Amino acid sequence: MTTSPTLPAVLEIPGAAARIREHNRRTGHRLAVLDDDPTGSQAVHGVSVVTVLEPSEYAAGLAAAGDTCFILTNTRALDEGHAVDLNRTVASDLYTLAAGSGATVDIMSRSDSTLRGHVHAEIEAIAAEHLTVSGRPVDGVLFCPAMIEAGRFTVDDVHFAVVDGVPTPVGDTEFARDKTFGYTSSNLRDFIAERSGGTIAATDVRSLSLDDIRIGGPERVAEILTEVSGLGWVVVNCASYADLEVVALGRQLAQDAGKTFLTRSGPSFVRALAGIEAKDVLGPADIAIDAARTRHGLIAVGSHVGLTTRQVHEARQRGGLVEVELQVPALLDPSVAATHIDETAARIVAALARSDVLICTSRDLVAVDNDPEASLDIARTVSTALVTVVERARAARPAWVIAKGGITSHDLAVRGLGIRRATVAGQFLPGQISLFTPDEAPADVVGCPYVVFPGNVGGVDALAQVLDRLRAATEGVQ
Repeated sequence: MTTSPTLPAVLEIPGAAARIREHNRRTGHRLAVLDDDPTGSQAVHGVSVVTVLEPSEYAAGLAAAGDTCFILTNTRALDEGHAVDLNRTVASDLYTLAAGSGATVDIMSRSDSTLRGHVHAEIEAIAAEHLTVSGRPVDGVLFCPAMIEAGRFTVDDVHFAVVDGVPTPVGDTEFARDKTFGYTSSNLRDFIAERSGGTIAATDVRSLSLDDIRIGGPERVAEILTEVSGLGWVVVNCASYADLEVVALGRQLAQDAGKTFLTRSGPSFVRALAGIEAKDVLGPADIAIDAARTRHGLIAVGSHVGLTTRQVHEARQRGGLVEVELQVPALLDPSVAATHIDETAARIVAALARSDVLICTSRDLVAVDNDPEASLDIARTVSTALVTVVERARAARPAWVIAKGGITSHDLAVRGLGIRRATVAGQFLPGQISLFTPDEAPADVVGCPYVVFPGNVGGVDALAQVLDRLRAATEGVQ
């Protein structure tokens, strides 16, 4: 976003990320990011992602002072009760782990940059576990849904999303009409009050304005934060990463003064709190592929949004793809489903010996009108079939795997490929489309780059661009 004449100039603090990083190391702080869908690590690199909810994997991802680890809870796909239970369990494990090792774990609740998710319930669950394990209440919650690269930012407490090139208050976008997490307010103080169901008044929500951040700097941020108590909410205004780094430095000053905070954020604030610098997008030379693998890769498409369909069409134009389709009607027919899955998996394994392969479900979305549960059952059946064929495709040792769709990328990582822990190598586009390098996974998956490609991300040629770079990387190890 270009700075408006009415806003103060951006405050650039030289070496801010390094200062944040060093403070985390010196004070023993680790950053655990509870990610409510699999795409939250799009702004960072060199950090761990854990896909299984096991304390041993958390410990591995947070082994050193200053480490950052994403933990994929996938709770945006759950009802609120199950989301609360899961957050409480993970938070309890994390705080207990920290207490046993003498470390400090800061928990971030990472969610949607357009405000969808279990906003209050997840934060309250984490705060309750902090009190139970440490005996200390949480003082405040920093609310910062920004995703700078995608044009989601906050000015004068109003959160914006760039739509068709135009900054639009999020309450006026399609995201606010979400069937599960809909809302009306674009002003984040009003939004917090709205989503609280009346338990929090907008006037009780504090705010870090751009004047506070850009004129007052970290000291003014710390001054405001030290006044917060009783799980008070604080809106973070920001329109650049420099703004977020100022807030991160101020938060550290407040922590040094004894204050305790949680964070509910979009992807960008994670980068600032971890002290991670920007990195160029990935090129072929940055993609490590095991030379013992086959020379061809697999694209698995579960997303049904229109953009995905157009991206798949563009990728086809590159050529060199064998297309295999899972027929949804066949999957829903118990008399032929198992045979259809067997035949599809066998075709993929055979095709990977000579070509890259595109596996997708038939594009006609099958649902049951006025019966959400039945429609969900259909979606689960289809997802399970896609997981099964990808799991069997491992026998061909594909050079790489692209998972297209947020839920698809989670299911395939966990159940299809058995990835327990991975490292985020970087992104294919600025702040979007992450590459995971499996660290803890079956032997036939280690060395296989895994691309997490959300359904509604990138331009029409984004999938084709990713395909081009993976192919170039594969050729480079021949």
